[in-house]
Amino acid sequence: MDKNVYTTEEAAAHLGVTVGRVRQMIVDGLLQTERFGRAHVITKEMLKAVENRRTKPGPAPKQAPAVTSKAKRKAARK
Repeated sequence: MDKNVYTTEEAAAHLGVTVGRVRQMIVDGLLQTERFGRAHVITKEMLKAVENRRTKPGPAPKQAPAVTSKAKRKAARK
């Protein structure tokens, strides 16, 4: 049976991140929640919205260095 409501701990396990990261996502506004007393309640729809936005973990891909005019002159001499 699929759950419709998740705690921060369950959401972290579902997303494959730490509970601290889930809390930071809530503070940053990346993950919408509803408060139930002191606890945050996360619906299945809210989790799916985050899953659809997620990118691969890790550093950003490196960009090719910009070709400077000095490099262009050097290549032109060859």
